Amino acid sequence: MPDAWFDGLVKPSWNPPAWVFGPVWTMLYILIAIAAFRLLQDAGWSRGRWAIILFALHLVLNFLWPWIFFSRHAIGWAFVDILLLWAALGMTIVLCWRVSFGSALLLLPSFVWVSFASVLNGAFWWLNRGDSAGL
Repeated sequence: MPDAWFDGLVKPSWNPPAWVFGPVWTMLYILIAIAAFRLLQDAGWSRGRWAIILFALHLVLNFLWPWIFFSRHAIGWAFVDILLLWAALGMTIVLCWRVSFGSALLLLPSFVWVSFASVLNGAFWWLNRGDSAGL
């Protein structure tokens, strides 16, 4: 996804190399899929309705982020999206904890990564705020 626009951005010194993101997201999506399966199996719709709804919301926000950041070049709006994603994922974990402990545990690595990615996105926005980075 990175392009000339991305290559031209000021990046924080602690920005991971591009090759890190593919393996990390692959592993996280495997864990997310297993967590969804466990949630549906353990709780079902009747017991896990709000956890399932927040789970779906976190996935929507997760899929929107690359489009906002890389396609729209709206770093500030991507930062808003990832903060909402972080909150939705955190609330999903709390609700899963009550109805599907295994799902909650499987989502913790995603929460850690999204926490890091949120700070990284914020750094990108701050460093490039004068370049029409959104907001």
